[in-house]
Amino acid sequence: MAEMASLRNAYGETLVELGKDNKNIVDLEADLGGSTMGVLFEKAYPDRFFEMGIAEADMASTAAGLAFTGKVPFFGSFAVFVPGRCYDQIRTGICIPSLNVKICGSSAGLSDYGDGATHQSIDDIGLMRGLPNMEVFIPVDANQTKAIVKYMAANNGPMYIRINRNPLPVLTAEDEEFVPGKVYCMKDGKDATIFAYGVMVSKALEAAEILEKKGISVRVVNVPSIKPIDADQVAAYANDVNLTIDEHSIYGGLGDVICAILAEKKPCKVKKYGVNDEFGCSAMNYDELLVEYGFTPEKIAEALETFRG
Repeated sequence: MAEMASLRNAYGETLVELGKDNKNIVDLEADLGGSTMGVLFEKAYPDRFFEMGIAEADMASTAAGLAFTGKVPFFGSFAVFVPGRCYDQIRTGICIPSLNVKICGSSAGLSDYGDGATHQSIDDIGLMRGLPNMEVFIPVDANQTKAIVKYMAANNGPMYIRINRNPLPVLTAEDEEFVPGKVYCMKDGKDATIFAYGVMVSKALEAAEILEKKGISVRVVNVPSIKPIDADQVAAYANDVNLTIDEHSIYGGLGDVICAILAEKKPCKVKKYGVNDEFGCSAMNYDELLVEYGFTPEKIAEALETFRG
């Protein structure tokens, strides 16, 4: 059993660590700093923390203004609210001038299991990757969260990190450098490839074990960088049969990215697996919701086996 660790804690702790040496880093929150763990930055550097209240549009515009003064603003909320409640401000005030603003969509996907459709972001990847100048990242675990936040702070331009609410298995090394665009082979295989991100990487690895027992060799690829993405690497890792897994709508997510790349570079079979054209729902815990939407190793293995024929 892999060690479990909180991506939210990793995000907040890394901001505090970076803020020690970089006095230009500031953090803005919209009444949810105790959940995003921006509260850790508030405790460490109260003079560089801005509580904006439930006013996400104002928060995005304020972050843009701070970027104009040379600050490195991070701002966060639940991914359904950021970008959902401030899309226009992100588009017009941050992306058009390509400002150095960093955005955290926390409790992303279905991971806010108790609050249902209003609080579950199944469309944020599509919204953010469609914006010119915006980079979009989804860490697989706490270690990769730290590495991505460090990259975001050190490099210029608008960036979005999508973070799961729940502790996830630690699958990467603590000192592994994050390279934007790079995709990572977590397990090799010759018969099929699964492309996934976040929590779905661990589910894909378990699905691959199930299929190995049936004589089907499956490669599992972690895709933490949705935009940019190394198209040549994707094509190199693709097999004749491929499955993409999105904790997101099947429209606008990783599946669309991989299909577009392979249609051009390596025509092959690709099945998009994710949330169908529907919203989320409430559950007593995260695992219940993953079962409801078919995000279990057994269902993933079944989908790939059926598609492979």
